[in-house]
Amino acid sequence: MAMAPVPEVVLTPVASFPEGYFLENLAVRADGSVLVTALLQKELWLVPEEPADPVLVHRFGHPVTGIVEVEPDVFVLSLTEGYTTHESQLVRLDLNGWRPAEPVSPEVVFTFADERVRALNGSCLLGPGVLAVADCFAGLIWRVDLDTATARVWLEHDTMADDPDSGVAPPPQPGVNGVRYSARTGYLYYTSTAQQVFMRVPVDPDTLDPAGAAEFVAAIDNADDFCVDEEAGFAYVTRHRANTLDRVPLVPRHGSEVRHLAGDPFDERLAGPSSAAWGRDGSRVLYVTTDGGTTAPPDGIVRKAALLRAELRPGP
Repeated sequence: MAMAPVPEVVLTPVASFPEGYFLENLAVRADGSVLVTALLQKELWLVPEEPADPVLVHRFGHPVTGIVEVEPDVFVLSLTEGYTTHESQLVRLDLNGWRPAEPVSPEVVFTFADERVRALNGSCLLGPGVLAVADCFAGLIWRVDLDTATARVWLEHDTMADDPDSGVAPPPQPGVNGVRYSARTGYLYYTSTAQQVFMRVPVDPDTLDPAGAAEFVAAIDNADDFCVDEEAGFAYVTRHRANTLDRVPLVPRHGSEVRHLAGDPFDERLAGPSSAAWGRDGSRVLYVTTDGGTTAPPDGIVRKAALLRAELRPGP
């Protein structure tokens, strides 16, 4: 079967942040505004739908990574001291009725006591009140049941391992990084940066536990987070140190079918892409965060971090 044509990607900067900001993850709200986590700065920002400067929502006491909408306008964020003490928590943030510039009151809903926890990274919703949280230095995915405030290892696999001896400039390459669950396909998908793979795991729709072994889908280096296009059958993956947005099939195929969509040749707007999420208006638009090359300056230059709008247009 012939592959779908590669779409044209039109990038539009939406908001910029100072040089040195590490924008890690994002969530698009129902009103079209975008919440963005800044890892190193320990901050959560709001980018309004209408053109306006980003608004600081809250400054946490720990680095902040993943963010998931668990109920309408209610979000759970991952806080983790991945490079030091490994202290890790989940906090709940209810933005119903909230207006920008008003104070917020994050609530700690879970503190990891399991000594295996190392560094929380990407996260997603498996079902009502049930999260999958990648632990990129422990090499596993946690299952967290918010209703009972319990956590256990959802799956551990060799492809999730980090690589402290990768030879790349610090910080060290994480293992399992981005995670996304698709109830429509019945799989949880994940990237592993250090192992250079895109994988999938079948999920039991009743228990939400793995229903089989992790399965190789495609080889891809420098992969970070991604969003899933269930209808077209692809994931759109940010390649953080490689400065590209790539299309990866959701099912294993023969041969290499990973395709660059943007960033090749190098586009300075896409320096250090870290995550991607669909817009909420039903259009072929996704949002991409970048760190401006803070982690790995592509040409020795660190640029401003950014939130980008990426419109996917039909290819030739």
